[in-house]
Amino acid sequence: MDFGLTDEQRLLIDSVRRFIKEELQPLEDEIERNDDIDSKAARAVYEKSKSLGLYALNMPEEFGGGGLSAVDSMLCEEQFGHTTDILVRRAFGDVYEALLACRGEQVDRWLRPAVSGERICGFAITEPGAGSDAQNIKTTASQVEGGWVLNGTKHFISDAEASDCFIVSARTGPSEISLFLVDKGLPGFTVGRRQRMMGLRGTTHNELVFDNVKLEPVALLGETGAGFKAAMSMLGRVRLSLIGARAVGRASHVLEMMTEYAAMRQQFGKPLGEFQLIQEMIADSVIEINSARLMVLRAAWMLDQGLDARGWISMVKVQASEVLNRVVDRGVQVFGGMGYCQEMPLERYFRDARIFRIFDGTSEIHRVVIARTALKQGPALFDLHR
Repeated sequence: MDFGLTDEQRLLIDSVRRFIKEELQPLEDEIERNDDIDSKAARAVYEKSKSLGLYALNMPEEFGGGGLSAVDSMLCEEQFGHTTDILVRRAFGDVYEALLACRGEQVDRWLRPAVSGERICGFAITEPGAGSDAQNIKTTASQVEGGWVLNGTKHFISDAEASDCFIVSARTGPSEISLFLVDKGLPGFTVGRRQRMMGLRGTTHNELVFDNVKLEPVALLGETGAGFKAAMSMLGRVRLSLIGARAVGRASHVLEMMTEYAAMRQQFGKPLGEFQLIQEMIADSVIEINSARLMVLRAAWMLDQGLDARGWISMVKVQASEVLNRVVDRGVQVFGGMGYCQEMPLERYFRDARIFRIFDGTSEIHRVVIARTALKQGPALFDLHR
């Protein structure tokens, strides 16, 4: 059992960390003010990242990706947590593993362009009546001569305005869900109203409306009826990376700010860090961040071994998201009035952190998953060797 980083892993982390510090973090304040990213800036960070081989690190090399293992991907995703969501999307890509189900014509039409960054592919599952309950979707795809007809509405779809195409879940039978590749611009397909969020400035979230959208047969991704299983498998990696690892990274970023400020800020003639209640907040944050990181890496290791990591990923989703919220809350408290002020990034971090306990399955839903898994598997889920 080796907890050390290899030289290659250290080099990878250093490269990503340096790129984020030099190229991305200087853009954050402008994005926060404008709730948008300048198109020229977005293109520039993409080009620089691509030239360094940092785009689509999670995708196989044979399609132009980085070919990283799950563990190495999580080490990078933790660093992604040190900057804002939209900059991660533009610089490093948000390429979903579900695209690996592409076959034949689909590979050159959707998979390779997504991995190269030529096209942005969004993911559309959530509906007004189907959030954590992803099986309750109402969108339908009816098979007709010459393909399919898609009808329904999605909402809270991230980066919808910039996406060129979408992986869309639709009901193809009473108890059957399938996935489809849907290009923007098809007749009957409308990107609807933008749904403004508390945080995540710069990343758009929109409704998608499908009104008798005709799809070619090639639009079916994978097998008919296999969509729910494929989506849940992919969402496991999304939860582990976009939530688990990035939450650890953001919490680490905030804790570094806390420790520096507590060592510098004087109150009653001595540094804040000498007050025991401040020390308690710092100590608890150190403990919780390290525990969450170990859980992320354990779940990633399981994926690399081909093991069923669903129970562990649910544990990560709860633990990492709630650790982030606690650490950011402590950060605001340590900074006091300045932590609540928009002049400091902590105010933004506080707003951004809140969604981590909600999207991709709420903490409450994942606690149900964990409990059911424990009841089914017994000590194998929580004992060292069973």
